[in-house]
Amino acid sequence: MTTPFFSRRSILKAGAAGLAASALPFGAARAQSPITLGAVYVGPRDDFGWNQAHAVAMDILKQVEGVTVIEEENVPETDAVAQSMESMINLDGANLILATSFGYYSPFVVDTAKKYPNVQFRHAAPLWNEETDPANAGSYFCYLNQAHYVNGVAAGLSTTTNKIGFVAAKPIPSVLSNVNSVLLGARSVNPEATVQVIFTGEWSLPVREAEAANALVDGGCDVITCHVDGPKVVIETAESRGVKSCGHNASQAPLAPNGFITGAEYKWETIYKIYADALAAGEELPNFIAGGYHNDMLRNTAYGAGASEAAIQAADAAIAALKAGEPIYVGPLKDNKGNTVIETTMDNYDPVLDGMDYLLEGVQGSTT
Repeated sequence: MTTPFFSRRSILKAGAAGLAASALPFGAARAQSPITLGAVYVGPRDDFGWNQAHAVAMDILKQVEGVTVIEEENVPETDAVAQSMESMINLDGANLILATSFGYYSPFVVDTAKKYPNVQFRHAAPLWNEETDPANAGSYFCYLNQAHYVNGVAAGLSTTTNKIGFVAAKPIPSVLSNVNSVLLGARSVNPEATVQVIFTGEWSLPVREAEAANALVDGGCDVITCHVDGPKVVIETAESRGVKSCGHNASQAPLAPNGFITGAEYKWETIYKIYADALAAGEELPNFIAGGYHNDMLRNTAYGAGASEAAIQAADAAIAALKAGEPIYVGPLKDNKGNTVIETTMDNYDPVLDGMDYLLEGVQGSTT
C-alpha cells in the first residue's frame, strides 16, 4: 500500500458513502452502448478465497441485462496479465477492466491504461495515485478488518480455552489490522481471550498453512481463523481437528459443516454495481472507492453450526455498531512489547491505522 492512498483515506470514507447512495438503481435503464466487464484473477475462481470473492460478484452481474462479463483465471502477475487485458479489449470489446490481484497494478495496469485511454481500468488494491497514474485507471478497496472484528466477537464467545489461532501470510498493515481486530473483537466480549498468530511468509502455501493450523490446535487454540489467499486448507484442517473456525475473503461454510462459526467476506458487488451503473448512465467512473460496513462493502458469512446463540447475538450487535460508526480501536492500547501504540480512540477509517506495524497486547507472535 502506498502513502498517497493513506493520506486520502478519511476523504474516501465520505466519498464512497455518497457514491453508494447516489448510484443508479442496479438494473435500471442500460446505457446506449453495451457494458462489457473484463475480470482477471490470479488464481482459480473457485478457490474459496480472494478470487472466489470477486467471482461471486461477477456471477451477480452476469444476471443483469445489458452487462456482459468476461473472466480469465490463473493469470500470473507478469506480462501475461497485460496480454489478457488487451485480449479482452480487442477481442471482446471490454470497456472496463477489473484487475483483481495486487501485483497486476504496476506496471501492467498502468501501462495498459496509457495504451487504451478510452477503456476504464480499476484495480483491487489502494494503489492509484492521481498525480502520476492515468486518469482512466483507479482503485477500489474494502476494509475487511471490520468483519474480522465481528469474527473476533463470535470467536470470543465460542472458545473454551480462551485461545484463538490465526494463520497469516505476511506481517503487512492490512494483515496485522485483521489480527488485531480479531483480538479486540474477542476481548470486547471475553477479556481473557488471546490470539496466537503464525505467519507463513507467502499468500498461498497450502502445506505450510496446514502445518500452522495444526500447530495452533496443538497449542490449545480451539477457534482458528486466517488471512491467506485461499483459506480452504486452514478451515478444513480446523474441521478435521474438531475445532471451530472463522473464515476470510469468501464463504468457507461448506468446508466445515460442524465447526464453522462465521467469516469475514468482501462484498465486491456493491462496488461493481456502482461501476456498471455509472457506465450505463454515461457518467465518469470514480477513480477511488473504499469502505466497509457503513456503505455495504462487507458482510459476515451466514452463521454455521459452530455458532452459539450468544455468539450470534453478539456478532449481530457488533455489525450494527460498525454500521453506525462505532470505533474498533479505543485507546490507550499497547503492543505486545509493552509500547503504547494508540493513545486515543481512532475512527475506523483513520489513516494512521494504515501504517500499523505492530501486534497488540494479547496477541502472541512476532512481526519479525
